Amino acid sequence: MPRDDFKGEIILAPPSAIADRWGRRLPDPVVCMASGWMRVRQRAKQRGVELPLIISDHADWDELLQTVEDVDAPEVWITHGREEALVHAITASGRRARALSMVGYEEEGA
Repeated sequence: MPRDDFKGEIILAPPSAIADRWGRRLPDPVVCMASGWMRVRQRAKQRGVELPLIISDHADWDELLQTVEDVDAPEVWITHGREEALVHAITASGRRARALSMVGYEEEGA
């Protein structure tokens, strides 16, 4: 896809994508991040965030289950938190769910 095809578009990607070869192809990007951590200006500055959105990026239990239902997800892959409990709750509703082992991502304080 030609570089200019992305001009003026909103692209959602993980934070690591902006430093990746793929992210460097974007024409004049404005880096934005939504997180409760964006309240700490130094965190935004360290990550090169130009447009920090102070919004919590965590969801409570009921919100997670409601979102799965709302999007009618046939399968859910869980990457963080109490994987076993969430897998149990989702499979009890008749959907497929599994925990993924993410190398290098461990729960804080572990």
